[in-house]
Parts: sequence; C-alpha cells; structure tokens
Amino acid sequence: MTTKDATPNIPNKRGSSALQMGPQKKVSTSDPLVSHGRHFGRTVFALCNYPSLLTNGILRLEQMEDTPLEDFSSKEWREHQVFEQLLDSYPGLLERLKNGSEEDILHIGELVGKGASGARGNDTKTLKSAVLNWISPKGEVIQPPLHRNSKIDRGFNHELTGFLLCPAGLDWNDLQTKENLRSGEILVCGDQWPIFVYASQTYDPDDPWCGLLRSCLLVSAYKHVFTSPSSVEKEPKATRSGNARLHSMNSVTIASIAYIATQVRFALSSSSVFSRTNTATDSETFYHSLLDLLEDPDKSREVSELLMWWNHQVFPTSAAAKRPITTNSALSKIRQKCLALKQILNSNVVSS
Repeated sequence: MTTKDATPNIPNKRGSSALQMGPQKKVSTSDPLVSHGRHFGRTVFALCNYPSLLTNGILRLEQMEDTPLEDFSSKEWREHQVFEQLLDSYPGLLERLKNGSEEDILHIGELVGKGASGARGNDTKTLKSAVLNWISPKGEVIQPPLHRNSKIDRGFNHELTGFLLCPAGLDWNDLQTKENLRSGEILVCGDQWPIFVYASQTYDPDDPWCGLLRSCLLVSAYKHVFTSPSSVEKEPKATRSGNARLHSMNSVTIASIAYIATQVRFALSSSSVFSRTNTATDSETFYHSLLDLLEDPDKSREVSELLMWWNHQVFPTSAAAKRPITTNSALSKIRQKCLALKQILNSNVVSS
C-alpha cells in the first residue's frame, strides 16, 4: 500500500511491500519515536517504508480476526513480523495506532522513518572516511591514495577496494576477471557476497559458512556505529554513551550484522548516494539476502554460533553469560543433578 491510498476506515487493498524504502519526506516534529526509529532501523529492519508498514499492519490485524497469518503470502508474513517487532519494542504504540486517525498513523510512520533514515545517513557519512583506516595495510599507506571525501576512485577502480568487493568465488588476481568487473561485463548482483564478509578474506567453496560474516573489517565498523568510534582500537570508556548504551543494547542482532555489512559494502563502492534503486550497488538485495540466510530456521545452529562469536567481539561481558557450560565442570554436574532431582519430583507428582 502507498500512503496516499490509505483511508480513515482502514483500506481494503494493499500494493507494494512495506519492507522497501519509500519516498523520503521531511518530518520536522521532535518525538521519542524518531530516536526509537534510529535504533530500530539499525537493529531490526533498515530499508523500510514505515507509513506503509503501520497502515498494512493495522489492516492485517483486522483481517487476522477471520484469516490466520499462515494464509498470508510469505512477503506479508515477513512484513507482519517486522510490524510486531516494532509494536513490541515501543510500549503503547499499538494503542496509539488503534486510537489514532489515518493522519496519526502516517505521521507516526514518518517519525520512525525519519529516525531510521537519519541514522542510516549519519552512518554512511562517518563510515565513508573511517573505513579507510581499517583497510590500510599496517604501517603503510594506501597506494594509490584513496580520498576521504570522494568515492570516485573506490569500488573496482582501485586495487584494494576492488579486491575487498570482489565476489567470493571469483579471483581478483585473474586479470580477465578484474577487467570484466571494472568494465561492467561481469555484473555483480546484491546476492553475490563480497570477499570482505569472510574472515581473513578467505572463502572455502566447499564450506561457504566457514568465516562468513566474521571479518575484522565488519567488527570494526560495528563497534564504530554501536559502541563508539574510539572503541574500535580499544575498550570503550565507561562514561561513553554510544548508540548501544543509549538504547540499553547488550547483544548483537541478526539485522544489525546485515546492516553493518551493507554499510561497509557501500563505503567501499564508488557510488556516492545510497539508494535502493542503484543497480550498481544493489544494496537492498544485498541486505535482504543476508537476512534471508540468517533468519532461515534450518540454519539456526550456525546462526546461534555466529551471534555468540559476535557478542564476544562487541559485548564480551554479556556474551560470557551466554557461553556454554564446560562439560564435566563442577557447575555442569550441579545443574545435571538439579535437573535429575526435578524430573524425579515431577514424575512423583504425576504418579500420585
């Protein structure tokens, strides 16, 4: 649904998915929802048309009184998940939407969207320069030099950024491959992940999960955005209020990893404006392809291990509490004994 199709009595038709970036509108009102939108966009869903998300969500709640969610399309089901996550993350939002007019709903969506797009723009701006610090060879300077305020010489135009952006499975050192990437004869789609998302820029075609999304470059960018720029090289100061601290964030989310990977990919590219319609970067497809993998129930074990690894990198104190208990340790034996005793007590209750 587009916002202009909405009516006060809940529209009966929907058009395009809300999980796509909508047209940008200027919203000047200051509201806590703007701040919430900044965090929600970074950690839950980044590229979203929030007015449509809310309008579609309210309509779907009405329809779900007669139609189970399972009967909706996969796109609608995914959209409703994001809608519910937004409701759960902001107490009182559902009542505010139900009791509000059409204008109120659209305005709330615009406020959240303003926060999300503002955060994305700010991160794009700061990472543009910062990423050069992290890709520079230790003790050396990038040759030929890369400009901090211009991206025209990045992407496949430069040896270093070209290598990092080269799709996993292709050989950047192959002269023909390099030339085809630079000329555009090889068109890189968003679901062709660049080598920089892999640890040590090493891809194993026989084990594509190995090292995926565990690169030092991604960790540096994540810390830059969520804990503080100074925490990239050292532990953040206790008095520092980074984005994670401001929003009481103490663990990494799936969407935040995809968001940072999308931002780094754009920072390395030669594109100057972040746009979902830019076929050269295809950022929206890239972001969605990562989310699709990380939210796949069949990959839950691998994703759990990935999140634990990330929490150790970014939130080590929090991650320690989630570390698996060592087998045969005193703690594991105590817990096993308590569990066995509990099972015996439960069986006695059932038999009596």
